[in-house]
Amino acid sequence: MRVREGVVNEKHRTGPVDPAALPFAAPCRILTWEAPWRWLRLGWQDLRRAPRQSLTYGAVMVALSYAISLLAVWFGDLAFLLSLISGFIFLGPVLAIGLYSISRQLQLGREPELGYCLREGWRHLGNELVFAVILLVVFLVWARAASMVHVFFPMEARPELADLVPFLGVGTLVGAIFSAVVFCASALSLPMIMDRKADVVTAVVSSVNAVLRNKWVMLEWAVIILGAVLLGFATAFLGLAVLLPLIGHATWHAYQETLDTSAWQRHEVLTGGVSSGA
Repeated sequence: MRVREGVVNEKHRTGPVDPAALPFAAPCRILTWEAPWRWLRLGWQDLRRAPRQSLTYGAVMVALSYAISLLAVWFGDLAFLLSLISGFIFLGPVLAIGLYSISRQLQLGREPELGYCLREGWRHLGNELVFAVILLVVFLVWARAASMVHVFFPMEARPELADLVPFLGVGTLVGAIFSAVVFCASALSLPMIMDRKADVVTAVVSSVNAVLRNKWVMLEWAVIILGAVLLGFATAFLGLAVLLPLIGHATWHAYQETLDTSAWQRHEVLTGGVSSGA
């Protein structure tokens, strides 16, 4: 399936919608393997059209990454650093909602404004907090599971690599399971919450359904995201200033292309302190 520029055409909806008439989850489209690369291309176009806004957002993320590292140095605990970085990755989708707003403003033909992103984020604060709490609970369970994995750590003072295989294997498996859960829930849900008048449960179920129906394409997308994050870490976080905005914008186009959300009303466009019809 190929969608021109990753944008789904739909009829403009006006007037109230009966919640009972809405589907339990947004229908999804079956994607082809080149879809993630198309999302990256569209995300790069958004970044080039709004470089100041996107890179400012990326710079804030870099500053936050350094703050996390400084906290770890202050407490002198590598495990603490890894926990903070993991939590940062888990909560990353919530932090990226401003990037979705920039892409949405560009799609509406507006000049993107960071102030608009903040106002739009404030409008969805309730749903964002619910989603953040869900991710936080998952992270806390993951942290507890990670501590239990230490029972597989060898007792020797200087263990051989072969002795570490069970510990590394179980730890990787546990981390992969929790990462998969978070990815399925967050891959497309927050863009839907920001774009449409849908609740958190509907958005999360829609995201999980779309990921499960496009397993291999979404696995490809997850590997691309992981690669971008690792590349950002390898450049002492500096690469994140560009890579995080790129992934954020691309995620917006992934949502647009994958989910058919035409059954839900769009959120009104904010104008100053009030809103107007989109």
